[in-house]
Amino acid sequence: MQFSEKRNVTRWIIIMASFIIVILILWNTYSFFQIFKNEERVKMQNWALAQNKINTADPNADVDMELPFQIIQEASIPIIVTEKDSIINTTNIDEDILKDKTRLKAFLQKLKNQNEPIVMQISENQTHKLYYGDSSLLTKLKYYPVALLLIIVLFGAVVYNFYRSTKMATQNKLWAGMAKETAHQIGTPLSSLIGWLEIMKADNVDETIIKEIEKDITRLQTITDRFSKIGSEPVLESMNIIKETEESFDYLRSRFSKQVEFSFKAPKKPIMVFLNPALHSWTVENLVKNAIDAMKGRGKLSVTIINEHNLVKILVSDTGNGIAKNQFKRVFEPGFTTKKRGWGLGLSLTKRIVEEYHKGKIKVAHSEIGKGTTMQVTFKKDKSPV
Repeated sequence: MQFSEKRNVTRWIIIMASFIIVILILWNTYSFFQIFKNEERVKMQNWALAQNKINTADPNADVDMELPFQIIQEASIPIIVTEKDSIINTTNIDEDILKDKTRLKAFLQKLKNQNEPIVMQISENQTHKLYYGDSSLLTKLKYYPVALLLIIVLFGAVVYNFYRSTKMATQNKLWAGMAKETAHQIGTPLSSLIGWLEIMKADNVDETIIKEIEKDITRLQTITDRFSKIGSEPVLESMNIIKETEESFDYLRSRFSKQVEFSFKAPKKPIMVFLNPALHSWTVENLVKNAIDAMKGRGKLSVTIINEHNLVKILVSDTGNGIAKNQFKRVFEPGFTTKKRGWGLGLSLTKRIVEEYHKGKIKVAHSEIGKGTTMQVTFKKDKSPV
């Protein structure tokens, strides 16, 4: 058995053991509750007998009534005695309740719901009913399981959040390490390519070929720069988001099939936002590529920039398959993908770039199955004077 499997088995054993312990505690509490409840009923039956003895005692007879009176006086729980639904005696009832007939009737109904009445046979044709409430100890025992469950739920939530945050921190470190290692690995052949490009220039190779190779080398340098920034605090500069978005959009448009109809709409005036150009370019690229994948390389794709009071919104719309409403949030989870190929990291990484690095927001603005999707990225504008 592998280490990870052993760890999972251990976790399940701990969970099951905790579950069994909780059940035992709750069962024990229930047993105590029933024992105390039965004891209180016996006490109330003795109270009824004592009350009955006092009521039926011959005042002229020499009878020791000390014990019945002691039993009556020691009662500490609320008691109401009725005869044909009329209240004839009360004990341990608040004065404010006794003064208000409506409240007294409501309190009597409460006692009826708590315990079965005890029948007091006064004479052959006369019976009284004794209604009594639960003691403070019983009330505490009644709510103890609820309090225990709440504590367990809160403790479980704390443990789960701790475990989740630890796991996410580990994943983030792994992502950052992999990204930096990727940047390092790309850097070595990239340096070699730049050297070969200089040799090609010296050999007077066709200038058109050299320009295209330069573009791809620049692209590789951008990708290397992106990966090197993952896991570290990126430098943000006040930049024109329209220009930065359009440059990335134009680069992608020139490299995709003519079967995709591209359109770009934005205000004419610059909109300044604190950006890291390499990471923002990655955001645009991920959203555009994701939209093209959703359309299977054929359809209409539009990028629209909307200027609002303190915000700027980038809308990326496609005419692809669409996303079900219950998956609007799941599409940003690591590993979630509807494609046969891919790791499902594109939108997850995009969300991290937008929300963690740029303090913006990203969401599925609108989607309809079979008609398309609109993704929305929102940034705060740089309002500082130029």
